Amino acid sequence: MDTETAHRAILGLLQTYFDGLYHADTARLSEIFHPDARYVNTVDGHRTNLSVPEYFALVDARTPPSQEGQDRRDKVLAVQIGGPNMAFARVEMAMMGRVYTDFLTLVFDQDRWWILAKVFHFELET
Repeated sequence: MDTETAHRAILGLLQTYFDGLYHADTARLSEIFHPDARYVNTVDGHRTNLSVPEYFALVDARTPPSQEGQDRRDKVLAVQIGGPNMAFARVEMAMMGRVYTDFLTLVFDQDRWWILAKVFHFELET
């Protein structure tokens, strides 16, 4: 896969990521999170390192920002292709009173891109 095609595919994956989070839709998120993916929160007092099923249980338990009428604010800050099977995305999303910065490690496996690791930090919105 050439770099331009990979970049377009990753941007599509990131759109699904933002949609899934905004709607708290784990069925949609399961399309892009590798079954072996990890969810890691780096905020003191909130540190976690969860499997995909553990992470999805948290998402399923929340009220979707879309149902609360929250404005949708998300953006892709950077995408870096590291080889034919590896990439990195830095994204930002504001929801639930927080501004999240996510570092997403992506792998190309089974003919598609997946999120293999989500490592993030958040700040309270001011």
